[in-house]
Amino acid sequence: MQRRKMLKQFRETLSKRTTRHARDGSTSPRAYVLQIPSESGPPVPNPVSGAPKSVSEHPDFSLVLGGPLYQILLRAHMDGPALELLQRRIVAAVLITWLPLALLALVNGSFLRGVSVPFLYDLDVHARFLLSLPLLIAAEVLVHRRLRQIVDQFKDRDLLPPEVEHKFDSIIASAMRLRNSIVIEMVLLAVSFTGGYWVWESAASLHTNTWYSQIDNGTASFTWAGYWYVFFSIPIFRFVLLRWYFRLCIWYLFLFRVSRLDLRLNALHPDRAGGLGFLGHSADAFAPVPWHRQFS
Repeated sequence: MQRRKMLKQFRETLSKRTTRHARDGSTSPRAYVLQIPSESGPPVPNPVSGAPKSVSEHPDFSLVLGGPLYQILLRAHMDGPALELLQRRIVAAVLITWLPLALLALVNGSFLRGVSVPFLYDLDVHARFLLSLPLLIAAEVLVHRRLRQIVDQFKDRDLLPPEVEHKFDSIIASAMRLRNSIVIEMVLLAVSFTGGYWVWESAASLHTNTWYSQIDNGTASFTWAGYWYVFFSIPIFRFVLLRWYFRLCIWYLFLFRVSRLDLRLNALHPDRAGGLGFLGHSADAFAPVPWHRQFS
């Protein structure tokens, strides 16, 4: 209560002085602009006007918080503005891709025996949908947090001269527009559910009796589990993977465009990279993406 009372008196005094200066026609220099603290914390001064600077003045960078799929998950309460509900998304992915296969194989009698490769012994399926897919989904949180911190370092380390700040913001805005592209995401979806099947059939399918296909006179026919596997589970996994490759392209394009700016580099910086050593941590952020190859 005492702090609020003192804060109120301070504001009233400052308001009277401001009114008097305005009446006399005098102005205060920018260096002497007073920042009134608030109960939620001190404001951030704007170096141009001396007024508190809103975080929304600069575009927010995220390779994950955007795109049609993100909007769908957001409305379905499967995602949040800060990528909450991670466990819910992982459980939903497993329920859609792996569980129907197990149930259909159990009904078909090929879960444990009856064919050359029963469902339980097909380790490729379990690794892909129980390890790789959850890993790719969980990697979104890591990449979102790490890359946002890395991009903020350009301004925190004073690498951007005033004349290129607007260009830097334009590069971020352009990358975010590309991330939100409906056309590109629809193309990825179409490739995942159409062309990807032919690649899988020629390069990855087993030409023997399995839980998902039966060979009769040299002709393979899918079981019910096989139809779900080929036309739902694998395309979903492929779509998630292609979205990650698309995000990597956005990140590389962002770095290329930033490299064309006239940055304020320091040849004597202890990181031995002119002050850009922090960019090396982006490889750590994307590390879970290539890891999925170890399980699929």
